[in-house]
Amino acid sequence: MPTNWFDRNIKWIYTLPALLFVLLMMVFPILYTLRISFYEWSMSATTPPKWVGLSNYIDLFKDGRFWHAVTSTFYFTFAAIIMQTILGVAIALLLYREFRGKNIVKTLFLLPMVATPVAMGLVWLLIYEPSIGVANQLLKALGLPPMLWLASPSQVIPSLVIIDIWEWTPMIALIVMAGLSTLPSEPYEAADVDGATAWQKFSYITLPLLRPTIIVAVMLRLIDVLKTFDIIYSTTQGGPNLASETLNLYGYVLGFQYFKLGMASSLLVIFFALVLGLTLALIWIRKRLEVSSS
Repeated sequence: MPTNWFDRNIKWIYTLPALLFVLLMMVFPILYTLRISFYEWSMSATTPPKWVGLSNYIDLFKDGRFWHAVTSTFYFTFAAIIMQTILGVAIALLLYREFRGKNIVKTLFLLPMVATPVAMGLVWLLIYEPSIGVANQLLKALGLPPMLWLASPSQVIPSLVIIDIWEWTPMIALIVMAGLSTLPSEPYEAADVDGATAWQKFSYITLPLLRPTIIVAVMLRLIDVLKTFDIIYSTTQGGPNLASETLNLYGYVLGFQYFKLGMASSLLVIFFALVLGLTLALIWIRKRLEVSSS
């Protein structure tokens, strides 16, 4: 009798530890953060949390620094995602072909992705150094004027985008290469019979078939780029003049520098809802693409 019960419920028995782990490590922090967002608390042992309702959210929406962080977050995220997607697809198509030294090139190409982000941030801090940095030395060799890079409010976000592109474009390329390996050969054989050019095969066969895969790659990178903290903090700490302060950095400042735990929690709740909403939108788009292609 116990054996029959075990057999009937084996799928729940084996998945229960994983479910409990997810509940403990993910659901509880989210619910606790949501609860703290309705309190005013300075993380003091002598002053207990004070219920303020929606005041933290109202104060946050009235805060100009919050909206500046929203703008910086979207600017950084969409610039990085667009460039990484274009370059990732192009590099995947290039590396998918057979050529001498392909494995060596692929290995070297993947090195930035496995590097420690903070360490890479410090390396790029030296590269962008205005007076002796490699970036300005290269511009000088090309006859171009030097740039301030991370020290200029107008140049800091594009400079950070370059770092993110350098480090994470391989991830999109890897996912797209995996998608390329699953494409059927029949449409290409038919296109060759019809005399289609390489661009026509890419436009009318490869790209439409790869769209669901590209959406998955964009979704994964979107979640990652939105919550980027280490690269920005190790290079600019949100400067100069708060020009590169994203929502993640502002939440850190509110929580661990100003000790406004309630307002920091409300920011993180809004940030979580934003990430969740964009992710669900991409999932919906992917399903629509799958339905339209079937």
